[in-house]
Parts: sequence; structure tokens; C-alpha cells
Amino acid sequence: MDNISVWINSSLASEPCATLRSAGSRVALYIFIVSGIVCTVVGNFLVVLAIAYFKQLQSHTNSFVMSLAVADFLVGLVVMPYSMVRTVEGCWYFGPTFCHLHSSLDVMLCTASIFHLSCIAFDRYYAVCNPLVYSFKMSRNRVGLLIVVCWAIPFLISFGPILLGLHKLGVDISLPENVCILLVNRFYAVMASLVAFYLPMIAMLVAYWKIYKAAKRQAMQISAMEAQMAAGVGKDSNKKQKHRNIIRRERKAAKTLGIIMGVFLLFWLPFFTVNIIDPFIEYGTAGVIWDTFLWLGYVNSSLNPFLYGFFNRSFRRAFLMIMGCRICLYGTAQGTDLSQSKREATERTDN
Repeated sequence: MDNISVWINSSLASEPCATLRSAGSRVALYIFIVSGIVCTVVGNFLVVLAIAYFKQLQSHTNSFVMSLAVADFLVGLVVMPYSMVRTVEGCWYFGPTFCHLHSSLDVMLCTASIFHLSCIAFDRYYAVCNPLVYSFKMSRNRVGLLIVVCWAIPFLISFGPILLGLHKLGVDISLPENVCILLVNRFYAVMASLVAFYLPMIAMLVAYWKIYKAAKRQAMQISAMEAQMAAGVGKDSNKKQKHRNIIRRERKAAKTLGIIMGVFLLFWLPFFTVNIIDPFIEYGTAGVIWDTFLWLGYVNSSLNPFLYGFFNRSFRRAFLMIMGCRICLYGTAQGTDLSQSKREATERTDN
């Protein structure tokens, strides 16, 4: 524990706080991080507003997406701004009581975000791999129950242990009031990391791997059917085109799943790996590493609206209508068809 004691005493424990960066670098960091916070808040707010307003987006899957957006919105609104000041200034100005509250909210909201990602993965698994039982497995009541679980478990592993001080039992380090670091003992580090990240990660990997295999199998079956139809007459051209569209859609879905998992692992795996290792190396991880890995995790909350919203045509059209204030105009219905462009809608009407 000597390393962290030296770091605290030399960098953060003086009164007033020691300035570790020049004024120019602090301004640049503030501009960069504030931009990320604005993207997080605005992007997730758009997702919530779009699902709440447009009936077409109000599905079981999007119930998870909406709850995920609420968690990520709160990360950007109540967690990231205070973490920004702590990172840039190298000091905590908000007192020890709010430090505990901020740490609890940080753990809870980030864990809730991860839990929602795993629920979305299993929702897609049942929809693709077991479509016949999807309506039963993902009924309205079960979706509501899963959303409650996605919030309740993170609350239990954050506010309870942290506010009661159970997370640091056996850690003999006293921090000054101008330092807000979540020091955890070995048991809490391992158990919290398993519950908050590693178990959901395994669940997501299994679900997405099964989805990928199912999509690949379906694409091969469609390709075989298309080959059999190749010698058919011209009247089958519409069926052939339909099969080609299905293959393209399946390939795009598989690619999107790969991007989602890659982003999730890239931004959260470093933090939770260090979170487990640090207590076993006597808290020797440098502060700059903690800050870097923590902000990588926050970035995931900024990217979720893009991954789950902007990749979807219906969401994109909803966002454009919201940002263009078209939902404020008379005659813009909540039941507007978001799956087709204006030209497509006109052509369908003409036909």
C-alpha cells in the first residue's frame, strides 16, 4: 500500500489542491470532456424521446434500449461532470459525503448500463434463434421484471456496500477530504467485478455467438434455395430479390453484433481487469491509468445511442424529425411510419 500512500501524499493531499497540469492543458481537457458529456446526454435523451413519442418504436426490445438510454443519460448528467473536475484538477472539491454518493451512483449506473446490454443480447437471441417462443419468453411482464432487475442488482452492489463502508473493510488507508478514490478490498473487487461485468460479458458473448451462428446458417439456407431457383423462370425474380435482401440483412446484423461486442469489450475490459488486479498488487496502479480506463468506460455510454439507435433506420428518421422540430408541428403523428423514406411512402401511396 506504500505506492498509493506516496501518490496521495505527494500529489493530492496538500491544501489547497496541487495543480498537476498547466492552465492550457486543463482548458483543452475541459473542452474535450464537456464535448463528450454533451454527446452522452443529448444522444441518450434523443433515444428516450424517440421511443416515448413514436409508437412504432415501442417494442419489447426498445423497452430495454430506452431503459439503457436512461442509465447512460444519468451517467452523463450526474456522474461524468464531477469525475471531469476530479480528473482535470486532480482534486475533489465536493466533500467526503458527496464522494460516497458519487461513487455509489458511478458504480450503480455503469453496472445498470452493462446489465441492459446483456438483456438486449438475450432479447435478440430469442428473437433470432427461438422465434416461436419469443412472445412467451419476452412478454410484457417479463420485460418489466428484467428491467427492474437491471436496476435493483446494481443498486444493491453499490449503495449498500459503499455507504456502509463494507467495500473497504481491511483496507488500512486514510484518505484526505480532497481525495475521492474508491478503494476496495479484494473480496469486493472480485465479487463486484464478476457481477457487474464478467458474468454479463459471458452472457453477451454466448448470446451473440448463437445469434451469429443462426444468422450464418439461415444465410446458407437462403443461398441454397436461391441456387435452386436460379434455373427458374422470370416470375421468380421477386423471390430471388427477396432472398438477396434477407442475406444482406443477416450479414449486416452479424456485422453490427460484432461491432457492439467489440466496442463493449474495448471500453470496459481494461477497467474491470485493473479493478480486480489492483488490490492484489497493494494498490500500486498509477492514478493516470485509473482515470484513462474509467473514462474509456464512460465513453461506452456515449456510444450506445449510436450503436443501438443510429444504426437503425427507424431511429435515424425519428432523430431527424425530433432535431428538425417536426414533432412540434401540427399533423406529425406519433404513429408515423419510420421504416420508409418519404419517397418510398409516396410511391406506395401512388401504387
